[in-house]
Amino acid sequence: MDSAFEDEAEHTVSIQEYLKDVEEQELEADLVLGGDEGKECTYNNGYMKRQAIFSCLTCTPDGNAGVCTACSLSCHDGHEIVELWTKRNFRCDCGNSKFGEFFCKLSPNKDIENVENSYNQNFKGSYCTCSRPYPDPDVEEQVEMIQCCVCEDWFHEEHIGLDSSDESGGKLINVMIPRDEEGEPLYEDFICKGCSAVCSFIRLYNQTILASGSQKDAPVETAKDKKVLSDMPLACRSGKLENDISQSSDTISEPVSGGDSLLLGENSGKNTDSDQCITDANAPVTCVIGVNLVVASPVLECKPMFLLKNWRDALCKCEKCSEFYEQKHIRFLLDKEDSIMEYEKMAKQKREEKLQQQEGAELTMLDKLGHVEKIEILSGIADMKDELRSFLGSFDPSKTITSADVHQIFENLAKKRRRVE
Repeated sequence: MDSAFEDEAEHTVSIQEYLKDVEEQELEADLVLGGDEGKECTYNNGYMKRQAIFSCLTCTPDGNAGVCTACSLSCHDGHEIVELWTKRNFRCDCGNSKFGEFFCKLSPNKDIENVENSYNQNFKGSYCTCSRPYPDPDVEEQVEMIQCCVCEDWFHEEHIGLDSSDESGGKLINVMIPRDEEGEPLYEDFICKGCSAVCSFIRLYNQTILASGSQKDAPVETAKDKKVLSDMPLACRSGKLENDISQSSDTISEPVSGGDSLLLGENSGKNTDSDQCITDANAPVTCVIGVNLVVASPVLECKPMFLLKNWRDALCKCEKCSEFYEQKHIRFLLDKEDSIMEYEKMAKQKREEKLQQQEGAELTMLDKLGHVEKIEILSGIADMKDELRSFLGSFDPSKTITSADVHQIFENLAKKRRRVE
């Protein structure tokens, strides 16, 4: 009987646990929102490098529009909202032509359409190759998903080796996520199978930036240190990787777009004048991979890729490679601020600045008060601490704190205050 009662009893937490949980939730929200307090529409900031975006299925059921944090709160309160986490190079759509007669309350004067915005199935509330929603109402336990840093779609771990055709009987690639002995990820970014075609040139860098798919194949320094490649040299600074790429690929002839082929091996270590770039007037350097990607875009292997810390720094930035990135619309790969890690880093910095400002404002307010007012406030804080300490000291920890208990605390404080007056 007692055990049955305990099973039905409401779960209890300590005040310390509750406050810690609140703080963790606030931090998580700040990391997702990038420090955006949601007071102003971000439209006037143009196509922001990265920001939190939401899709309103009430207003745009086709999932062809996205709104900023402020608009999701002010203009679409009570609507069916899909949280998309963050999107790159995006401008708030709220109130434009996609919303019919609905106008943005915060920034009504907007262009008819944001032509540079890109949308994927996430805006409809679908994710992964399975196109399921998240959270999935048909699944009891939600599985953590991984985001592709190129298309920004999210994937279930068991589906990262699939593409849409695979589900109808195609070949399934067995992909192991690189993790250390404690199960922590050994990679910084992930590129899905669908995006691996346009990014297959990354495989020319061999193990310099690619994380191993299994622990036994991982380099010794990777298994020991999660901060691998923290001191990696910039690609265009030396013109050659520590691990000579030409040595890692004998003669490889693979099909490429347009029916051409890419020949590596004999000429892979040689560079023509057109493959050179200049970082300063006295330092001519050669293309790191020694291949004109613009002429022959390599399609080496279409399978998911896991990339090590600071992998963006290793990408060649010579003129020809930069031209290739532009053609394939992936120049953002060279931008460290495009990464989620950098986005969260800036969000933490904004959070710390905000907390410092709040503390400063509180101290400033206290300094502006007269001596009597200061004593009254400090006395009230002390009384609150004493009352809580007294209550917790006499409270039976096996029981649940109810709203009546909280009201009693404040009633005791009020009585004490009346006695003093």
